[in-house]
Amino acid sequence: MFFTNSPEDALARVVDSIRPKGVYVLTDTNAAHFVLPVLQSVSEVIASAPVVTVPSGDVNKTLESAQLAWTRLVELGATRHSVLINVGGGVVTDLGGFVASTFKRGMHCVNVPTTLLGAVDAAVGGKTGVNFRDLKNQIGTFSLPDAVIVSTVFFNTLSDQELLSGYAEMIKHGLLSSQEAFDRLMAYRLDFSGADADSLLALLEESVKVKTSIVESDPCENGIRKALNLGHTAGHAFETLALRRQSPIPHGFAVAYGMVVECILSSMLQGFPSESLHRLADYVRHNYGIFAFDCKDYDALVAIMRQDKKNDSPEHINFTLLHRPGDPVIDVTVDVDHITGALDVYRDMMGL
Repeated sequence: MFFTNSPEDALARVVDSIRPKGVYVLTDTNAAHFVLPVLQSVSEVIASAPVVTVPSGDVNKTLESAQLAWTRLVELGATRHSVLINVGGGVVTDLGGFVASTFKRGMHCVNVPTTLLGAVDAAVGGKTGVNFRDLKNQIGTFSLPDAVIVSTVFFNTLSDQELLSGYAEMIKHGLLSSQEAFDRLMAYRLDFSGADADSLLALLEESVKVKTSIVESDPCENGIRKALNLGHTAGHAFETLALRRQSPIPHGFAVAYGMVVECILSSMLQGFPSESLHRLADYVRHNYGIFAFDCKDYDALVAIMRQDKKNDSPEHINFTLLHRPGDPVIDVTVDVDHITGALDVYRDMMGL
């Protein structure tokens, strides 16, 4: 893994070490417009590689987009000894990782995340996949990339919303790491426009190390890696409900709202400190706004949670909860009464 603000040098070293039979780039329409030209101007590796472009957005993280990429790779003459360089946000690294891991039973893969969310979450850890029948990440593989190249030089093209989305995953890592890490993230002033690239890169590296240490100890999510699902059972339900309303919300925003719900459950069931819960809820409300729903949405939200891929059956809704920051509890089955109770408390805390 490379943390650098000279991504072109890291790309050259990585490709030289792989010695592939062909280099190909997968990107989406957004990154192709805003980021790829910058990278092509400084990287000979990227400038000389054929580009496969898929439609942008989570609604296009589908088998249809994967099929488009597979088709183009066949047409371009790629082999299992080629390398696919995924340049883009989390959708691109999720989709591109899936495409690479399945094309001819697996080709080389390098992730170059161009969003904060992609850098801190999707590009790291080897989870790949696509959405299916409006459910998140239902089809995918565990497949580690050959390398991940993280650079904040791409982030100056991002909106505040996109930066906030990535920061939510950093908050999650802080909650999993320690009280001190959580406190630092809560105290950080979200003035990304004023942050220099090197200081943001250092903060990002600290966050990614939390995830990397967990992934290395449990690469296939049989144990402690499940802790990384904090905020995602409720968060994916919010994200799916928003898609059904045809008013999608950024993934990181959904995770932020989901962390509030799951810290409420942690307070109910695991003794999570009230002070930390209120601090998180206030922070999310102030910086991320509110995801609005009412009690008429509860059945739909619970039904979506029942389909979560982490469950061992639809009858058992599985959560990662916390005793306290730095002390996660995995494989907690929560009944519907507690879930709807937590949704009630969320609405009260967020002012709905």
